[in-house]
Amino acid sequence: MFRKAHYLFTLLCAGTTSAIMILMSLLYLRVSESSLQNNQFTSFQNDISTIVSVLEQSTYISIQWLSGLEARNDYIIYVVDNDKPFLYNTLKQNMEYDPDALPDQTLLAESLQARDAMFEAESAIPLDNTWFGIIHIEYEFTSSSTGEDYYSSLIDIERGTTHSQIVILNPLSRLQAQILHQRLLFLLLDFVALLAFSVFSWSFTGKLLKPLKENHENQMQFIASASHELRTPLSVILATNECCASATAEEQAGFFHTIRKEGKRMNNLIDDLLTLAHSDTNRFMIERKPAELDTLCTNAYEAFEPLCRQKRLSLSLTMPETPLPRCVCDPERIAQVLSILLHNAVSYTPEGGQVSLALAWRQERKNFFEITVSDTGIGISDSDKKYIFNRFYRAEKSRSGKGHFGLGLSIAFEIVTAHRGRISVQDNVPGGSVFVVRLPG
Repeated sequence: MFRKAHYLFTLLCAGTTSAIMILMSLLYLRVSESSLQNNQFTSFQNDISTIVSVLEQSTYISIQWLSGLEARNDYIIYVVDNDKPFLYNTLKQNMEYDPDALPDQTLLAESLQARDAMFEAESAIPLDNTWFGIIHIEYEFTSSSTGEDYYSSLIDIERGTTHSQIVILNPLSRLQAQILHQRLLFLLLDFVALLAFSVFSWSFTGKLLKPLKENHENQMQFIASASHELRTPLSVILATNECCASATAEEQAGFFHTIRKEGKRMNNLIDDLLTLAHSDTNRFMIERKPAELDTLCTNAYEAFEPLCRQKRLSLSLTMPETPLPRCVCDPERIAQVLSILLHNAVSYTPEGGQVSLALAWRQERKNFFEITVSDTGIGISDSDKKYIFNRFYRAEKSRSGKGHFGLGLSIAFEIVTAHRGRISVQDNVPGGSVFVVRLPG
């Protein structure tokens, strides 16, 4: 289930991010290509304006000037003088030039046809028929013979009886090569980004699903552990109940005692499960009010002192000599935490050991109450410390066979956390454990 969700979330995350990136790339390419074309056409128009300015100041057209103009700007120039090819074009035909760079009659005709079509569509102003006049127009056209795109300019010159036309073609092959290179570059970048997004999405969704997966596994483990813990006393009750049918009155009394004991055990376990269930559903009720922690510690000490005396354990209580401020907390819940910690300490401390309960008021950067429960028992290994507050967790050797369900420390952790406090465990010297509870002051 989680593997399929991992794939789907990865696909969704990477696909959405990549789609946005590709869309932005296409928009950028469109703007960039439009800007390149506009800049190229503007540059071409500026060159034509410069050429026209030179022609206005000259009474003749120099072949050397035309040749240099072509070489510098990669233009193709064709001149018609009184409907006849200019000498410049004839010389070019006789010299060793690249034939592909020479505009033939077909390309020239296509350029003029494109010009005429634009005139008809835009109702262009007719040519000036004065003694001296120059008119020019720039446009773009695609040659059907070569399949290439050109910027073209037609410069029409009239000087008395002389009528000349200069057609200047600017091939867009370099511009198109630049655009193609830019597209390929963006395609490569998009492909690399897609791979990067896929790897990131796989890692990100994996981390996102990890707590959900762990929570699911914890729930399954919780259900399995709860079922196992409930099955044991229930099996004892059912078996004992069957034995009652053929038992004597004296034997039945013992059986009834066993049934009551196991029923109470089941009731305690169900109460613990309900407490944790309320914590999971954010219905963990904490009724805060000012409480005296020294009184709560004294009550806990008095409640466990007989049990410690019965097990031949030494129980001590340490509190400050000066009066303590009241702690805003749920006194019943804090008393439950003290009971859990002391019960664990008494259960896992051998005969002749010591159990200590201490209360202190710490005034540091943030004031807080500190409750410590220490014992000289079997202790907790470093490998178990990180799991000791998990539900149903019990160390295999030290935490089994004591009548515990492994829920007490989990409940204590939830109660302290609900009070915005902290609970931790550390080693006692020379042996045993120390549980430290810190509550905000």
